[in-house]
Amino acid sequence: MPAPDRSLIDALRGDRPTTSFEFFPPKDDEGEEQLWRTIFELEPLAPTFVSVTYGAGGTSQERTVRITERIARRSSMTPVGHLTLVGQSTAEVESVLKQYLAAGVDHVLALRGDPPGGPRAPWEPHPEGMNHAIELVELATRMGGITVGVAAFPEGHPDATSREACAQILVAKARAGAEFAITQLFFRARDYIELVERVRGLGCDLPIIPGIMPILNFNQVARMAELSGAAMPAEVLEQIEPIAEDPKAVRAKGIELATQLCRDVLDAGAPGLHFMTLNRSRATREIFEALRAEGRI
Repeated sequence: MPAPDRSLIDALRGDRPTTSFEFFPPKDDEGEEQLWRTIFELEPLAPTFVSVTYGAGGTSQERTVRITERIARRSSMTPVGHLTLVGQSTAEVESVLKQYLAAGVDHVLALRGDPPGGPRAPWEPHPEGMNHAIELVELATRMGGITVGVAAFPEGHPDATSREACAQILVAKARAGAEFAITQLFFRARDYIELVERVRGLGCDLPIIPGIMPILNFNQVARMAELSGAAMPAEVLEQIEPIAEDPKAVRAKGIELATQLCRDVLDAGAPGLHFMTLNRSRATREIFEALRAEGRI
């Protein structure tokens, strides 16, 4: 088994912040055409990597894997393949890992995934499957040839008993073979900074990339935050709620807030920025260009 490409990890541990973009699997062919337009519009920004998520409850796996493979074969960008445990046996998960490797995708984000009923629904493992993301990390590590990333939760996973316990789980994933983490969306820099401090306090230097999602549609982002367990802070609400009925004003304020969040986490030592694009390039490019003009990325 050939050794995995180390350039992503080297970049995360390097002197310059990385940038990466996250897409979601479209529901139909029209949505997929929009996704590819976005991908090719963002490609000139030379991201360190890109990723494509699964749909809720592990749906859209086939489309996710296919799009990730196409990125590997037909673009200059490094894809990170998402993989969850939802509704799959261990043998099926291993088959997807082998499919990724065969397509030249040797970076994987190993996730437990959300139950079909949503992030707050009770977790029900497949009868022949795995129960925790750390088991997927261990499987991918045993297979070899794969660089494994995992999720991190600045405000704690909905199932975690505390933020401290959540940090301990993240450290356990690192000790099992994970080499980087990407956070869930968050809105306060201090939540990210405190997560990193907890992990470092446990003797772990795992690179933790902050996930950035600008508020472009207030109701949409508020719903996503609620489902993921991320709080919409009062200091954000007091700036967004008075203009909630003005889409242009919300978009402008959302980009302003996201750009400042990027500055704050970079100033705190974040190894890079992971932009959750919602399959649109314009807002991401605006934030990217503002930060690049300041010499931050």
